[in-house]
Amino acid sequence: MTLAHAPRDAFPDKPDETWVESVRALHRVLETHFGKDSNARPLLEDPRDRRGPFRPGRLIPVRSRLELRQVTRTYRIVDAGLIVALATATAHLTTPAGLLQATVGDILPLVIGCALLIWALRTLDTYAFANRERLSRHLIRVSAAFGLTGLPLLAAEFINPGASAGLDVLAGWFTATLIGLYLLHALWWTTVGGWRRDGKLTPNIVIVGATESAKKLIETALDTREVAVLGVFDDRLGRAPRDIGGVPVLGDINDLLGHKVMPYVDRIVIAVNPAAQSRIRDLINRLRVLPNDVSLVLDSGGEDGRQRALSRIADAQLAQVSGEPADIQRAGVKRAQDLVVGVTALLLGWPLMAMVALAIKLDSPGPVFFRQRRHGFNNEEILVWKFRSMRAEAADFAAVQQVRAGDDRVTRVGRFIRKTSLDELPQLFNVMTGEMSLVGPRPHAVGMKTGQTESARLVAEYAHRHRMKPGMTGWAAINGSRGPVDTPELVRRRVALDIEYIERQNFWFDLYIMAMTIPCLLGDRDSVR
Repeated sequence: MTLAHAPRDAFPDKPDETWVESVRALHRVLETHFGKDSNARPLLEDPRDRRGPFRPGRLIPVRSRLELRQVTRTYRIVDAGLIVALATATAHLTTPAGLLQATVGDILPLVIGCALLIWALRTLDTYAFANRERLSRHLIRVSAAFGLTGLPLLAAEFINPGASAGLDVLAGWFTATLIGLYLLHALWWTTVGGWRRDGKLTPNIVIVGATESAKKLIETALDTREVAVLGVFDDRLGRAPRDIGGVPVLGDINDLLGHKVMPYVDRIVIAVNPAAQSRIRDLINRLRVLPNDVSLVLDSGGEDGRQRALSRIADAQLAQVSGEPADIQRAGVKRAQDLVVGVTALLLGWPLMAMVALAIKLDSPGPVFFRQRRHGFNNEEILVWKFRSMRAEAADFAAVQQVRAGDDRVTRVGRFIRKTSLDELPQLFNVMTGEMSLVGPRPHAVGMKTGQTESARLVAEYAHRHRMKPGMTGWAAINGSRGPVDTPELVRRRVALDIEYIERQNFWFDLYIMAMTIPCLLGDRDSVR
């Protein structure tokens, strides 16, 4: 029997590990005897690498995802600025003595027109930017907003002609504003479409439960494209098909907990039978160890209901069973704080950074900087920058052995810059790129161990510290949890302080932590660094 004519049931959709390894061994034997064709497709693909119909060419980390509400708020502000600016220019050009000498009658129609137009643009959903909406349809709504604005102004002019600025003034403002908004909204529409294609505006989700509800949800998502379903996981993998609606079933819950796609996932959606309460409770408890938001979606029985559910998922308003509700305004303020303070610190601190770099170079051979893979927001792996404080040949990139008192791997300059935390200054570049924040849980190395055990396994809530960007300093750092965490008790204490910070985080709390960082560092003589 040839492989091409083998019956379908001869090769199971969900092979067990023994079968998988047997086929891989056969593949290696064939390559050994017949050579390897670099263009040939592997006989057996790793199911963790399978892509579905929603998967973009390049996944965007959650921290880099844009919120449509933030984008449209910016667009409304720019539109309002253009409307008011053109009205002001019109009033100035059409008033003989200039704008400062204009009467109430000269400017009142323009003021009313501005207010009406700004209101009409929002009322007619010109900032909705619905998925798959044509540009022509979008510009029709913009035109309708102008119609809604012009009718009352025309009526007022005909009822009381000559009482205010004439129709020619309004017509000039209307024409200039219409052209300007047409151009702006064509730009807005094109930009939003590009961001959607790149995955920057479309939330990524994974579904738990290879159920009929999941199938219907995926079908609706394929039609609306409001969310991208990257994969399906099922705790009863033996019963699950290879894919649902083209979306691959990537494994069971254990596979989900460590899957490489999770740093790019905004939300985990549980889509199992609501009557299976014990199963739902078990899933929720198992998924709590992840930093991703977890939601429960119920099949409302109709297409409209499923579309509403997807819209709520896309807007992050679905009732959560895990995770903190997203606060877009607070995140925006924190990012602005990072940029302002970070740029100021770089401008003022570059001479000190240059001196540290020179001292490192003169003290021991090797590079000035040390880069290490650490966990960032949502468990994303990021490269964190530091000044090198250890001998180059003793660098521990995997943090297998944490620093101890009198560690002979640390150089003379390294002991000083570690004690004063000057080795952390290059992380300002991580802050500028958005991978880190000035204040937050300290980033731990990927696979960091406490003794012989991976630190993440010592505390059930360990991943909760990844629900916020890691920081250069933090609540734990100014409360004595600084340096290595080489016992389970120290790991638990740091995680508890990090979670406390995440729950309390606000602008003034961050400023307090920044202000307390230097005094705490100068007075801390006990921490091993």
